[in-house]
Amino acid sequence: MVISLKNLPDGILLNGQHIRTIDRLRAGDTLTVTLPEDHTGIAPEAIPLDIIYEDADIFVVNKPAGLAMHPTHNHQGDTLANGFAAYFSQKGDSPVFRAVGRLDKCTSGIVICALHALAAATLAGKIQKTYLALPSGRFEGSGRIEKKIYRPDPMKTLRAAGDVGDDALTLWESLAASDTCSLVRVMPQTGRTHQIRVHFASEGAPLLGDDMYGASRELIGRAALHCAEVRFTHPVTGAEMRFSCALPDDMRQAMQAAGLTDYF
Repeated sequence: MVISLKNLPDGILLNGQHIRTIDRLRAGDTLTVTLPEDHTGIAPEAIPLDIIYEDADIFVVNKPAGLAMHPTHNHQGDTLANGFAAYFSQKGDSPVFRAVGRLDKCTSGIVICALHALAAATLAGKIQKTYLALPSGRFEGSGRIEKKIYRPDPMKTLRAAGDVGDDALTLWESLAASDTCSLVRVMPQTGRTHQIRVHFASEGAPLLGDDMYGASRELIGRAALHCAEVRFTHPVTGAEMRFSCALPDDMRQAMQAAGLTDYF
């Protein structure tokens, strides 16, 4: 970013004049840094967005289950990125879609988008996420699952837990439990693909609806996982930010069907 700014006429200005990065500043000087505009190549598509927060640097949205994050070779439209492009296009802008951490298509909840490269770099790896999940079976108290995660087949997205692969740690706390399933608060300490889903499946308790990892879809038609809360430091202002969103209806209905009525 600094190299790019050095080569732009208005990238780094001292009192309105272009300067070098080695030039010295004095009390009373005004230093102006202008981030270059970048543009997305993703086609705008009118998709309703549940916007939680927005400013000049970040965009926070509640993603519904079933909505993919990015277009892929086999799925070019109907993604969060397309809706993001349409929203900003209506405002006369077209920032690159930079989701800081991604959610699986089947996972609902909070997604944070950085609106420029500086915000993206500053936030990377710095966001604390708390999920709500419905693993099958009874979970009480609290615990941790620390198992490596690997990809058995490089041509498939399926992951597995074992003695090889990348280190992964998941902390959990039970909020309600029945013999059919439990509502747990989950705090992943690492960010591996499918981490929460794989870890609970490795305990013999795949998330309700997660047929990829052996669960039934009788009570819910997708993996019962929701990103309910995020905490982070604002990449520009330094303010402490916290956002939360409620459990979606399909997970509530699955809980009631499983007898977890005490939670409501």
